[in-house]
Amino acid sequence: MTSYAHIKFPAGFWTGLRQLGITPHEIVRKAGLPLTIINEPVVTSLQYFSIWQAYSDIIGDTAKGNIKLTTGFETVHFPPTVLAAYHARDYHDALTRMARYKRLCPPESLLITEAGDDCTIKLDWLQTDRPGPPMLTGITLAFLLELGSRGTGHALMAKSIEFSDLLGEVQSLEAYFGCHVQVGGSCNKLTLHKSDLDCLFVSYNAELLEILTPPLDQSLNGHQHSKSITEMVKWMMKRSLAGGSSNLQLIAGELGMSIRTLQRRLHDEGINFNHLLAQVRQGQARGYLADPSLDIGEVAFLVGYEDQNSFYRAFRLWEGDTPSSWRAKHLDTNSIN
Repeated sequence: MTSYAHIKFPAGFWTGLRQLGITPHEIVRKAGLPLTIINEPVVTSLQYFSIWQAYSDIIGDTAKGNIKLTTGFETVHFPPTVLAAYHARDYHDALTRMARYKRLCPPESLLITEAGDDCTIKLDWLQTDRPGPPMLTGITLAFLLELGSRGTGHALMAKSIEFSDLLGEVQSLEAYFGCHVQVGGSCNKLTLHKSDLDCLFVSYNAELLEILTPPLDQSLNGHQHSKSITEMVKWMMKRSLAGGSSNLQLIAGELGMSIRTLQRRLHDEGINFNHLLAQVRQGQARGYLADPSLDIGEVAFLVGYEDQNSFYRAFRLWEGDTPSSWRAKHLDTNSIN
C-alpha cells in the first residue's frame, strides 16, 4: 500500500539496542542500508523490515531477542504513542490507545475483540503481500503484555498466544507469556484474561495524557482524512469479518468517530455502509470458495455468518447461484484454463 510506504522509526530503538550491547552500525550494515539511516526519523516499509530482520539475524534466537528487547526497553525512550498507553487509566484504556494510535505507526495494525472471559488482540499487516519478520511479530505482541505488567506493577500472564511462524526457543516464550505457545497457526494473536483489563495502572498520569492526547488525535484525524474513508472501512471490514463483528458501531469506534460521522463521511463518497459490507463479503466469499480446501461452513464463518443458511441466502442474492454450484462451475473453469 503506497499510503503506508513511509514509517516513523522510534529513535529509542537504537538506544535499546545499545543496552543489549548491539551498535546501530552493526544492524544497518547487516541490513545493507546506508549508515545515514540511523538519524532518519522516517524509513520505508522495506527498510523497516530489513532493520528488524537484521536485529533477528544478529541476536540469533528470535525468542530470546524478542524477550530481551521487550523487557529491556526503558520507559523513558517510549515514543508519544506508547507513552499515551503507558500512562492510561487502566489496562483496557491502554490497549485501546495502542490499537487506536497504531494507525499512526504502520505497517502493523491491532484488532481487539472481547468475548466471554477473553480479550483477543490480533496482529495484521497492512501490506498483506509482505508480512513483517517473525521478530517484529513477537516484539509487537510481547510488548502488549509487557505494557500491562509495567502499568499495573504486577507480572501478568497471557491466556494463550499464537504465532504463524516459528520464533526460536518456544520454552523461553512460554516462560515469558506464562502460557502454552502455539506455533504455525493461521494468524498472530494474543489472548488475555479479560478480568486483567480492569486493573488500574500505577503509571496513570492524567496531566500528561492531557498534553499527549490532543496532538496524537489531531495527527490521527489528519492521517485518516488523507485517504478515502471507503477504502479504510473496506480494509477494516475484511480483517474483522471472521470474528463476526464487522458492524457500524465497531468500525466507527476503531476510527475514533461517532456512528453518525462515519455514516456522513461514507455518504459524502456515495457509499452506504450495509451495501459496502455486502460487497466486501461477496468478494471475500468468491476468493474463499476458490480454495477447495475450505468447506462451505468455513467460508460462511470467514465472511461473518454464524448461520450457514444465512450465507446461502445472501450468496444467492449476490451471484444468483448456491455457493456449492458456483464453486463447482468456477473450479471446473479454472482447471480447464
